[in-house]
Amino acid sequence: MIEDIITVFWRDWIVLKRRLTKFILSRMVAPVLYLTAFGWGLGRSITVESGSYLDFLVPGILAINSMNIAFNSITPVHAERIYHKSLEEYILAPINPSAFVVGKIIAAILRALISSILIIVLALIFGATLERLTEPSTAIIFLMVLILNSIIFAEIGFLAAMKIKTYEEMSQVNTYILLPMSFLCGTFFSTATLPSTVKFFIELLPLTHTSALLRGLSTGTTASLGSSVVLITYAAIIFWLDLRAFRQLSD
Repeated sequence: MIEDIITVFWRDWIVLKRRLTKFILSRMVAPVLYLTAFGWGLGRSITVESGSYLDFLVPGILAINSMNIAFNSITPVHAERIYHKSLEEYILAPINPSAFVVGKIIAAILRALISSILIIVLALIFGATLERLTEPSTAIIFLMVLILNSIIFAEIGFLAAMKIKTYEEMSQVNTYILLPMSFLCGTFFSTATLPSTVKFFIELLPLTHTSALLRGLSTGTTASLGSSVVLITYAAIIFWLDLRAFRQLSD
């Protein structure tokens, strides 16, 4: 099982290693725009209880980033299934179906973490303090939340790759699911300001809980244990759906 996971992961790592410079440069664009427009521009006129708006903003950017990178890292599986027909090679190969799913998810996590480290470096250059993350215990939990968020959205990407039939429909997941979550799930503002009905539905979404946990850990405010339970539940349920969908494809 472990050897199978490494085999699947290693293939993605080789691809990433060859494109690492382009990957890093392309992942700098959106964070720099967010930090400039919201951190330096709008943020100078906003005050929050936990400190500067820039420190408030960075966890939200990390949540968005890990969501987008993890999801989009899996989308090539859709092309392999629909257009290249190369997914059959994995299906016919003597590897455990679980290993294929896990290997792809780990590769997506790696991409998300590389991009997240880049964002933290950029945030410090822009003037963020993030003092709490200098504490080893807090930094480890912060990292675990980022990984958990990456797992969830990599799993969502895998499930979409297994179910969606066209490239156009795949891109609509970004438009109708990821984009609204990017702006509504407590990434740029507190969900406490939303109307109660809207807040109820927003707090059902995983990115809301990721944003709350990351912000609580980085600013020293309350980080709810319930949010951790919600994220773990999402990860477990969607992984089961992923595994089921991949096995159905191989039947």
